[in-house]
Amino acid sequence: MKITDARVFVCSPGRNFVTLKITTDEGIYGLGDATLNGRELAVASYLSEHVLPCLIGRDPFQTEDIWQYLYRGAYWRKGPVTMSAISAVDIALWDIKGKALGQPLYNLLGGRCRDGVMVYGHANGRDIEETSDQVARHIELGYKAVRGQSGVPGLASTYGVAKHGEAYEPAERGLPTEHVWSTEKYLRHVPTLFETLRVRFGADVHLLHDAHHRLTPIQAARLGKSLEPYHLFWLEDPTPAELQEGFRLIRQHTTTPIAVGEIFDSVWDAKQLISEQLIDYLRMTVLHGGGLTPMKKAASFAHMYHVQTGCHGATDLSPVTMGAALHFNLSIPNFGIQELMPHNAETDAVFPHAYTFKDGYMHPGDVPGHGVDFDETLAAKYPYQRAYLPVNRKEDGTLWDW
Repeated sequence: MKITDARVFVCSPGRNFVTLKITTDEGIYGLGDATLNGRELAVASYLSEHVLPCLIGRDPFQTEDIWQYLYRGAYWRKGPVTMSAISAVDIALWDIKGKALGQPLYNLLGGRCRDGVMVYGHANGRDIEETSDQVARHIELGYKAVRGQSGVPGLASTYGVAKHGEAYEPAERGLPTEHVWSTEKYLRHVPTLFETLRVRFGADVHLLHDAHHRLTPIQAARLGKSLEPYHLFWLEDPTPAELQEGFRLIRQHTTTPIAVGEIFDSVWDAKQLISEQLIDYLRMTVLHGGGLTPMKKAASFAHMYHVQTGCHGATDLSPVTMGAALHFNLSIPNFGIQELMPHNAETDAVFPHAYTFKDGYMHPGDVPGHGVDFDETLAAKYPYQRAYLPVNRKEDGTLWDW
């Protein structure tokens, strides 16, 4: 079997996606996701101009060798553009392999380690009461784990909170919007939110929260300690992780579990965090982490240090990534939880899929490959539209982490 064609598609059924389709001489094709939120065309160009010509004529079963060729052979390593492109190729090749062998991907990745993949949903509200009602709605839908985000008094907008009457989507059309941020107002507010949620819902529901990189290590330690009475499943992205040793300070002060890594593109971004047991959950995705081939290795490394996975799963990843992630989650021993931010109906129509949700768990399905398809004709009706994530500034105008 040889690769005979490879093409990139950019579409926007509500938000932008970059999709790779690799076809073989036997007519079998595989799909990969190369979406990089706000920088989609950079990855599309990297693939079209520098990667795809190198794939023609290669054996698609040589996933490891092709991955090494694209990573080490390029000389320039790592980075979100490079790793998103490599991931798209890797996942497409695994998809081909599964289809050719007539097996769902999880059987090729080691077989099932569990019956389903526990997921968490997003409960967002303009205030604590609205957030609490959204948690109740998610519990009614069957979720066993819910992330709680609430508007902060005194701030016009807050990460994770949708505009009234709209579904939450962080990327906005046009140029980046600028939000105003206050760490002190946030730190005063969040413990009250989770005290309210625990009183109303008791101890059985898993509660999560995302600080979204906005705190210094000592501020994160303060928040983690103040949240200990409410037994969070995790506190996500408490501080930017470029300084991995900064997480030591958080660990010294709180037992609240820490999750980080949705913007990581290599296990090297988390090496110290894992080996020093400074985190509890690794959030790196099969997309930005370079594909299934390196993510299996990263998960095995994390397993040595009692670190579990908790892959990012927002709508900035296409259903192709969700499908591949569910197979990955099903097949590793140290799976923790998977984020679920459901796509809109237009996206689901462009990407028909076999995965399902029931009673708080997802399953990738048992069709060969990763179980996600791509409707090229329908996708063409949704042309690319430039969109960006917001930018954050403190109340005095200083640029801050969003």
